[in-house]
Amino acid sequence: MTPSAFVRLARIAGRLGLALAAVVGLAGLFFALIVLTDGAGSGLLAWLVTFGGAAATALWRSRRRAGRRKLVPFLPVVVAAALTGSVCVPSVPTDRRYPADLPFVATQHWSLATGSRVAVYHHPPAPGSTRRARPLVYLHGGPVRGISVLDHRFLQHLARQGYDVYAYEQPGGGRSDLLPMDQYSISRSVRDLAAFIDHLNKGQVDILGFSAGAVILTRALAEPHAAARVHKAIIVEPGPADGPTAGITGHKGRPNAGGLAPAMSGPRATHVPRYAVAFGLMRLGVLSPDSRLVGQAEGANAFTAADLGSDTASAYCAKDAHRIPAEDTAANFSFSPAASLRIQQTIKDSPSIAPQLGRSGISAMLMIGECSSQIRQWATTILAEDAAIERTQYLPGVGHRMWNGLDDNNERAFAVVDAFLQNKPAPLPNYPTKSDIPEFLQAQR
Repeated sequence: MTPSAFVRLARIAGRLGLALAAVVGLAGLFFALIVLTDGAGSGLLAWLVTFGGAAATALWRSRRRAGRRKLVPFLPVVVAAALTGSVCVPSVPTDRRYPADLPFVATQHWSLATGSRVAVYHHPPAPGSTRRARPLVYLHGGPVRGISVLDHRFLQHLARQGYDVYAYEQPGGGRSDLLPMDQYSISRSVRDLAAFIDHLNKGQVDILGFSAGAVILTRALAEPHAAARVHKAIIVEPGPADGPTAGITGHKGRPNAGGLAPAMSGPRATHVPRYAVAFGLMRLGVLSPDSRLVGQAEGANAFTAADLGSDTASAYCAKDAHRIPAEDTAANFSFSPAASLRIQQTIKDSPSIAPQLGRSGISAMLMIGECSSQIRQWATTILAEDAAIERTQYLPGVGHRMWNGLDDNNERAFAVVDAFLQNKPAPLPNYPTKSDIPEFLQAQR
């Protein structure tokens, strides 16, 4: 290569580098303005300010150029504008699209005294079964997620054994109506639970709370006005119940299928620039859940089961990585990421509930899975603080998702639940007890 050719090549490379740096810089400025404007106008305000200013600068730089060279300053602006423009354009409806009703259970809609309007499902005792004394209310995981088909199958299993099962989807999830974003909170979730039991109007109830539902149940046990409505409580695989617990770091259960299972198939909202940016910035905490970039309804419409693929896999033991069941159908799946983050933040901001939980007199049981993806101290903190926990059941061979339709897992989970509610001997050892907690954590079980 001759020296002159090398110089020309170096100049071209330098210009391309400057153009690329300009594109990256404009995109960075756009994202910064998204945060500063909280996504105003679906991100259009940030886009107009960024590229209006960039176009004016390019026009000023081109004023002394001739011919085609006048267009050169505009190229990075056009490229960056095209790349970021999709962030401002919705690809799903912006008003809420609710899932169609399930074919095997009727959807009722109850207006609660709190102002929430929730979708309710009733699985009555099967004909010929021995009817149980009290209704059983199921609080699903999430938060702000629909009740999966897999959950409904387990509730049907309970109903076949004589349980009168009621479940409702928390506001914003499934077929329940949305709330204004600033009304989502863990306290509102507890008030909704109490209002739901009042609306049921069947006296005290037994409650089975799973994951985020277990957090609602734990918080309810710490609040006398809600706890008075509860006969027995089953806390399954809880998340952090208050701010101090949410700040705990520690180990999880035995190895789970996270990172081992095949990637979940299907479309992903997080592969679309608009939603990847919105959900990513929300998760980082630099964009508020009630951001004007993507509205609550649009976000719920866009989010798919595949977006939770890694979380789903981590709910199963490593041995089950290649046989994880389909937990839900695409038509029934519902999850509101913004509302979920909002509730989680209110938990992180809440003070300790240890003093109130220590005064609880509601008979309770804790269930934890061997391969749980939850931090162990989230469960053991509740075990240590709730004086009324009568037994703990450590279920081998299952992860966070205990009833999953694999092998005899549904039957084993039912046996544990039924034994507690019917005051029968536990099918598994009472482990860990409060005194076992140090050894349990040290052994990383």
